[in-house]
Order: sequence, then structure tokens, then C-alpha cells
Amino acid sequence: MAAGVSIIIPSYNRAALLRKAIESVLTQSYDDFELIVVDSSSDNETPSLLQSFGESVTVLRQERTGPSAARNLGIENSSTEFIAFLDSDDWWHKDKLALQLEAMEHNPSFLISHTQEVWYSHGRVLRQRGKHRKYHGFIFAHCLPLCAVSPSTVIVRKEFFSRVGVFDESFITCEDYDLWLRASIAHPFLLVDKALTFKDGGREDQMSRIHRVGMDRYRIQSLLKILHPPYQLSPDQEKLARTELGEKCRIYGSGCIKHGKIEEGNYYLSLSPCD
Repeated sequence: MAAGVSIIIPSYNRAALLRKAIESVLTQSYDDFELIVVDSSSDNETPSLLQSFGESVTVLRQERTGPSAARNLGIENSSTEFIAFLDSDDWWHKDKLALQLEAMEHNPSFLISHTQEVWYSHGRVLRQRGKHRKYHGFIFAHCLPLCAVSPSTVIVRKEFFSRVGVFDESFITCEDYDLWLRASIAHPFLLVDKALTFKDGGREDQMSRIHRVGMDRYRIQSLLKILHPPYQLSPDQEKLARTELGEKCRIYGSGCIKHGKIEEGNYYLSLSPCD
């Protein structure tokens, strides 16, 4: 396997934003990388944009089957020891790869690292709430209530996927929550405590906006998954996971009933944390 890092960008119909993401990669101070863009059958100017970058970008195309499938295709076609992810509406500090890879080389026992980030909405910096803080080490407890790691901040050793698995393609959202939760059961996360990743939010085309109603349904699915073999939680982890499952089922089930989805609501309210 070659040294260096493979950067995987999944994209669908985001040409204007995608250009900024790609340029933030091509201007990195660390230049031993391959850039893979997985285009999910965009029907706007995305193909011509990608063609304009020539051999600087490897373009893979697939049907529109979601970000999990796109990232997994990129992983499958990567050829380096390290893999980084960048969403098409995010961008990086010019030293992101250099600083993060240096940290991983100095900490070879870590399979995964992430960074701090800055959020923008309509051109203005957003103040992040405390629950969105990034953590170092064993972060299982922080991964339970919400997605504690942003994909665009992550670099992993390719070994990570043989240990943890890849993105679950049955998840149309919260696929990142699911992967980091599974990883955090047994693996510590290296935090590079610098704001090296930038996110552009507040748009209607974002998956977190499109699926903002009902996202906990996928988190519940992920929690149910880790409470059964082959996953092996410690007693403390299992207690925390069952408590979180019960709370999410209560909130989601009650919300369903409130909006007239009686059968679905009763199902989630009936799920016992002890199941």
C-alpha cells in the first residue's frame, strides 16, 4: 500500500460548493495525496467542473444511492495508507493534512483522528453549543446522544475499516453517527485540537435539514445494533447505551403520536431498553 492519503469527496449537484472543497485540497501544504470525487449522477454542471481539474482529480460515478455508498466506493478504490473524508460543502485549512498526519505519525496506536471545526451560516461564523465540543480518547459516552465527530475532520488508517467496518449503506442519514459509535466501543480517537475544518451550513439541500425530522429513528437503529452480537460492550457502556436508547425511543415515539403516527409511535414507546 502506498504512503500518503486518499481524500474522498462524495457529491451530488453541488458544483459551486464543490469547487471550493476541491481547491482547499489542491492547495494543501502536504501534497502526497490522491483526490477521489464520487459523483452520484449529478445532472447539473458538476461533470464539466470535475473535468476542468484534469488529472488532479480521480472521478468515480455511481447511481444516486447516498453518501454511505459514495464514501464506501471511494474507500474501495483508494490506494494509500491513510484516508480522509471531505463533504462537498466543507473546506480545509491549508495545513490540515500536514498537521493531522504529523499527529498520527507521532501517535501510531490511534487508528482515527479528527479536528476542531468552524461553522458558517450565510457567511457568518456560528457559535457552537457545548454539546458539539470535540473530544480526545475514548469518546463512547459522547457519541451516544448525537454525532460527536464530523466526517470532514476525519483521517483514518485503512486498517480502521477492517476493524470497524465501513459506512452502513442502509442509513440514508446518521451514517456517520453509526460508524463513529461503532468505532468508539473499542478504539480511542486522536483529537488534533485546532480548527482545521470549515463547514457551510444553513442550506436546504443539506442531509441534516432534509431528514431533520426523524433522524433519531436512525440513531435508535444504530443503538439497537451495538447492543447485540458481534458487538461487545463493557457493563458501563451497555448501561449508557440502554439509557440513551430508552430516552430516544421515548422522545421519538411521543413525537410520532403527537403527529398522528400512532402505530409507529407505540412501537418505539414499546421498545424496552432491556431488550
